[in-house]
Amino acid sequence: MPETPTTGQPDEAAVARLLCDVRALTGQLPESAGVLWKLAESGRQLDANLVRLSAGERIGTHAEPDLDVLVLIVTGDGVMDTPEGAQPLTEGGLLWLPHGSTRSITAGPGGLAYVTVHRRRPGMQIRRRSDVTP
Repeated sequence: MPETPTTGQPDEAAVARLLCDVRALTGQLPESAGVLWKLAESGRQLDANLVRLSAGERIGTHAEPDLDVLVLIVTGDGVMDTPEGAQPLTEGGLLWLPHGSTRSITAGPGGLAYVTVHRRRPGMQIRRRSDVTP
């Protein structure tokens, strides 16, 4: 059995498998909104979410300062507003959001469902007060 480089322990989780059917999840409850699924397997190096926005729902302007993000539009349509202008979001579109990029997302009249994937954020770290910048 292969060993993990960091612990030297057997790596039993290194098995490819189907995690979910995103079309089935988004098609069952078209009126539902929020995170419909998220990657939660132990030992993972990635975070991923399936998000559904109801018609006209908006995620306000924000930026991810540390991580690049991939966004795959699963169903519906909408608009991603960026400082460079509006980017139409349509089914099958794959977007790269480089770290530091600013955007907001608004769902179209039929709603919008998309998958996000990025490197896993490190866990919260407790620091000494002298290490924290005010």
